[in-house]
Amino acid sequence: MEIDNYNDQVAQLDPPPIPTIQQAAKRYSGHVGPLIDLSQAVPGYQPPDLLLNTLARDAGDSQNQGYGNIEGVTALRNAYAVDTNMTHNTTLSGDNVMITAGCNQAFFVAALTVAKPGESVVLVSPWYFNHQTSLAMLGINVRSCSANKDNGFIPELTAIEAAIEADVRAVVIVTPNNPTGAVYPEKLVDEIYELCVRKGIWLIIDETYQDFLPEDQDTSHQLFHQPINNHLIAISSFSKSYCIPGQRLGAAIASPFTISQMAKVMDNLQICAPVSAQKALASCMPELRTWRMQNRQLINTRASVLKRVFESFPGWKIESLGAYFAYISCQSSALPSTKLAETLASDNGVVTLPGTFFGKNQQQYLRIAFANVDAETIKSLSTRMAI
Repeated sequence: MEIDNYNDQVAQLDPPPIPTIQQAAKRYSGHVGPLIDLSQAVPGYQPPDLLLNTLARDAGDSQNQGYGNIEGVTALRNAYAVDTNMTHNTTLSGDNVMITAGCNQAFFVAALTVAKPGESVVLVSPWYFNHQTSLAMLGINVRSCSANKDNGFIPELTAIEAAIEADVRAVVIVTPNNPTGAVYPEKLVDEIYELCVRKGIWLIIDETYQDFLPEDQDTSHQLFHQPINNHLIAISSFSKSYCIPGQRLGAAIASPFTISQMAKVMDNLQICAPVSAQKALASCMPELRTWRMQNRQLINTRASVLKRVFESFPGWKIESLGAYFAYISCQSSALPSTKLAETLASDNGVVTLPGTFFGKNQQQYLRIAFANVDAETIKSLSTRMAI
């Protein structure tokens, strides 16, 4: 097909990764059991009735059918600030918060706010693929910093510093990490931020999975313990924490001045996130804190089950395991990860994502989104993933 008439910054990109691998699953006959979809990070349990009922009520309210504030509904901005103050032991206000239509949009807005075409942003490889593709669409270059399995997929501070060249405007980190699940040490996160301040650039931290930290860790950083200056943007999502990915709600935390600059982008991108969903979540958030904590325990339990399964499962190895994700390798197959993932999906009915979706030199890995399924389904992987 001719692509000369299209924006080459879009045309050069591969098709969306998850639908691509799910095409292979359509060839699965069902002969060894129901399809097990471990490809996309979707909560494997339902939203609470309180939230569902409130969403239904507010969706039908005529007062919620107009435009909302560009920065977000005030009630949700305030509620998220209060919630973050509880989880991070800090003193943010609603002025530090912008509500977006999901975390992907929060990243897009943040990146466009701090970098322009021809400049660069540092991504840690393996990276979340939508970060890389968003930057490519914007004409922003990627400087790669590798995190390898020998260090638990935790990047070295010296490697990040080496990647910061003169044209770099920001460093992006994801913790807990997608795709590896690795949780960066608080000290390292603080050091990366201090490095960015010294270099006069930005740290964009994606903490979408902050509500699913290991049981022995309550926060992933201490960055909000000091006044937020114009070097920090933290982005997150309500999709996983509240099981509402279809409502498209995310958030960014930054200085009020940074929020005002991001609003310029948001006004031209979507104007505002869905109003009724914002209002519903704002009214329910305080009451759902205990429910969220219970889900954290549930996901940690599933992680433990997955670990036990693979410990007694010859041929496969968990290279990294954390919040929501496991990054695994197959010792008994010479297939590259893309072919291996397609084979597992079409022949075994187990849908995973190949490491090649997450950056260079990842062809030996697969990502498992184990939070999608219950413990009994996880146990069945020992037979379903036999190669």
